[in-house]
Amino acid sequence: MIERATIHFMCGKMGVGKSTFAKSLAESLGAVLLSEDDLLRGLYPGEVTDLDSYMTLSGRIKNTLAGHIRALLRQGMSVALDFPGNTVNQLAWFRELIESSGAHHQLHYLDVSNDTCRRQLRERRSINGGDPLQDDATFDALLAYFAPPTPEEQFNVVRLGAG
Repeated sequence: MIERATIHFMCGKMGVGKSTFAKSLAESLGAVLLSEDDLLRGLYPGEVTDLDSYMTLSGRIKNTLAGHIRALLRQGMSVALDFPGNTVNQLAWFRELIESSGAHHQLHYLDVSNDTCRRQLRERRSINGGDPLQDDATFDALLAYFAPPTPEEQFNVVRLGAG
């Protein structure tokens, strides 16, 4: 009998450290890690230039991967998705994956202050050479859409950090 797998996904503001956490989590659990940022860079190099292009290309990746993610989960393989779960629409995608695969789930909510996120973004920019979407203006634009998980959504939330 195949063991029931768990889908792990992240929620947290831009710059909070979702990717670092997802990688560490996948390694500690022996889960398959899928990174949206890695897929965007590999499949669409240089094409993510603004929020509109991000939304379009991210949607293509999600549509393409959904069946593969469900197949992994149905085969008993846990999956850590380094895809943001920061908006109602993004969380709806995770909900559909959970319900259609029958997998357990954990939403890892990395909850830290805006100042901490901004500081970490500045550090990341100094290391990565200035990604055009890793700036305060993009942070502010995305913050307007950020929706932390609510009890009504009935996700199994693991909260990390403290506002």
